[in-house]
Parts: sequence; structure tokens; C-alpha cells
Amino acid sequence: MRDIIIAGNWKMNKDMEAVRAFCKDVAGAFKGKVLGRVLPILAPAYPFLAIMLRELEGSLVKVAAQDTSSHADGAFTGEFRLPCWLHGLQYCIVGHSERRAYHHESNEIIREKLLAVMDNGMKPILCIGETLEQRDGGITDQVILEQLDGCLRGVQLYSGKELIIAYEPVWAIGTGRNATGDQAQEVHRLIRKWLTDQYSKDLADSLSILYGGSVKPQNLEELLSQPDIDGGLIGGASLDSKSYLAMMDIAINHK
Repeated sequence: MRDIIIAGNWKMNKDMEAVRAFCKDVAGAFKGKVLGRVLPILAPAYPFLAIMLRELEGSLVKVAAQDTSSHADGAFTGEFRLPCWLHGLQYCIVGHSERRAYHHESNEIIREKLLAVMDNGMKPILCIGETLEQRDGGITDQVILEQLDGCLRGVQLYSGKELIIAYEPVWAIGTGRNATGDQAQEVHRLIRKWLTDQYSKDLADSLSILYGGSVKPQNLEELLSQPDIDGGLIGGASLDSKSYLAMMDIAINHK
């Protein structure tokens, strides 16, 4: 059975005091609670990774990096190096739409980062998704398949537990406009079919695929009711501890 993942991507938000307060709220709320197959993940800004790891040590919450360099070392000003800078983390986001748009990351660059994450014993959260122009142009499927082909070319997967995929329609991020459950499910079904064709049905059935695009407590239940949606990669709604905990409760109680 696949994990239901409630992953918060905080982007460039919060300060040290706010991070500590959030960790205190969440760690206290989860104490003694049975989460079942629900997995909470939080990805703070880089300066707060060590703080969050320390504050949440021994808790059920996993900490993720928002990005990484594909290089082990060298003259790469401003980059972050996996083996030492991100030591102790279990997850890392790669290919987020903002990295693709603002930093011009290609599928090949994202593939190199994904492999670097895996080579260091961590699990990538691979983001894929189409822009509004691409959706309106009727090429959503083409874009998604090209991203999957490019980012996972030659990548060896065996169980489906080595990777998490997050489908994030760019037109639904930070806009308050989200895909309906049916719209999201169409793309999730396409992704799972691609995994079946490229790897195996058993692997495809084991790999968690998240939806990311204005996910909030008000629409999470509808999304989770879809057969191929296994949680969310959540931005703004994950910044408030009450909102995040509400989404965790929805996931825990989801049948």
C-alpha cells in the first residue's frame, strides 16, 4: 500500500523564531499519535534545515531540502553540496517549477540532481507539470511525458520506494486556482501508466504520486479520493501549523 504524504514546501518563508514555533506545535500534536501510512515531510529554507532537524529529532516528521547541486564540489558559487551540507536529510525536492522557470533548469539538469540525491542515499521528490499556455494549447500529456522521459532516462528504479513524484500544474501554484480532483487524476493516471510501461505495474502501484497546486484543507479530501493521488506537495497552506495539522488529520482519517 502506498504512503499518503503531506509535504510542505516553505520556499523562502519564515524566520528562525517562526520555524521553532512551528516545530513545537507540530511535534507536540504528533506526540503519541498513530499516523498509519501517512508521512509528514517539511522542506524549510536552507538556513533552517539544521534547526528543523534538531527541533524535530525523534518526532515523526521528516525534513527535506528544497533543492541541491548536482556537483560534489568545485567552483559553483552559491550552490549547496549534498554530502556535507545536507547530511542527515532523507528527502530532497528536485525540478520544482520555480527552478525550471527562474533558473532555467532543463530536464537533463534535473536528472543529474535526481541522481545525485539518490547516490547520496536520499529520496528525491521529482516535480513535473505544465504551464497555463501548455494546458490551453492541449499539450499537457506531451509535456508530462517529455519531462518523465527526460528526468528519469536511464534511472534505475526497483521497488517504487526510491522516488516520489509530484505533479504540479504551474497554472495552479500560488494562484488560488487549482485543478479539480478529476483534472488532477487524469494526469496522475497518465504518470502511473508511464511508470507501468517503463518499469512494471508492481513498481507503478508502489510509487507515491503527489498533487501540488493550491492544496489546502478545503480541497484535500477531494484530491485524496482519487485513486492515483497519494497526498500533496503544499506551499502556502503548509506555512500555518493549524492548517498543516488539519491536512494531516484529513489524511489520517481518509479511508
